[in-house]
Amino acid sequence: MKTILACMAGLATLPMVAHADSPYFSLQDGDGFKRFSVSVGALHVMPQGKAQPFAVNTAVKNGETSRVGNISINSVKNNLDPNMDPNLSSVFVNFLDLLGTETLSEDLSGRAQIYGLESWSNPGTGLEADDVTTLGILTNYYFTDHISFEIKAGIPPKVDLQGSGKIYAPFSALATPNLGVIDLPAIELKNDILITDLEAYGPTASARAWTPAFEFQYHFGKTGVNKFRPYVGLGVMYAYFNELEINSRTEQDLIAAGHMIANIKQGKAGASLDGTPSSANPKVDLEASDTFAPVATLGFSYDFNDTWFAVGSISYAHLKNDTTITVTDATLGELIRSKADIEINPILAYAGFGMRF
Repeated sequence: MKTILACMAGLATLPMVAHADSPYFSLQDGDGFKRFSVSVGALHVMPQGKAQPFAVNTAVKNGETSRVGNISINSVKNNLDPNMDPNLSSVFVNFLDLLGTETLSEDLSGRAQIYGLESWSNPGTGLEADDVTTLGILTNYYFTDHISFEIKAGIPPKVDLQGSGKIYAPFSALATPNLGVIDLPAIELKNDILITDLEAYGPTASARAWTPAFEFQYHFGKTGVNKFRPYVGLGVMYAYFNELEINSRTEQDLIAAGHMIANIKQGKAGASLDGTPSSANPKVDLEASDTFAPVATLGFSYDFNDTWFAVGSISYAHLKNDTTITVTDATLGELIRSKADIEINPILAYAGFGMRF
């Protein structure tokens, strides 16, 4: 009986002895794994989202009435609604053009009711984030040999935002010239006015992206037995953007649009069509919202020994935020507000080396 018990005791201690003698791992925390790991490597971010259209609002309400002021004859003719039936006013404008008159003066131009500028959408426009590579850092705390909590971070990269399409303002108006106290028949004006071409000047904007991610992970295999260990992870990513900059030429286009709106508010609608700067001082501001996004990961680690290892992973985050461009004046307030969702939805590829301790 004693012999049998001795044999059973010997068999029970054999795995512990073999494991303790293994050059691969020594026993720690009672189960042969180390609690902490950190790795450093290349993190390549590949946005998968598509551009979403800009929605624009301005300070000019539908049907708002503005004095026209001085306006060039060419601007009147170039903005006439092609579907308008000729009337006395359009004949009068053509007559002035034949006489070589360049400007319809403010004492004849009368007033105009403005339409179309209060709000509109621009299909086919938007912003898309470029691919970017940065230094990634992964830290893990292991609750058990299989379950860990990871913080995924890196040096925040500067991301270019490429623009798509052209932004047009769907302008229309009902202009009523006058001769002294006599109103002439109304002239119908209609034209899509180009505000900016988002593809013309290179990246429309750029921003520094801070995107830490937090995951719970499950690691297959066992420490000291399997050097190659796949894992899966599920968690959340937080995205914060700062150092936002807009392309200088795009900014100039938006400032010109601000002058257009300011001219209408100041009773000089004709100057808007002529592209004449107003007395306002429009300023452009770009903002991006913070957001949270779910993130999932497939990865693996390969242990060279009980301290050093290699790691690779592919993650996907369903990430979307919105970007707002405003044009304001200190006196007139907000002139233009343009907003678009940015679907980033990045795939993140990571490869690095790390140590356990």
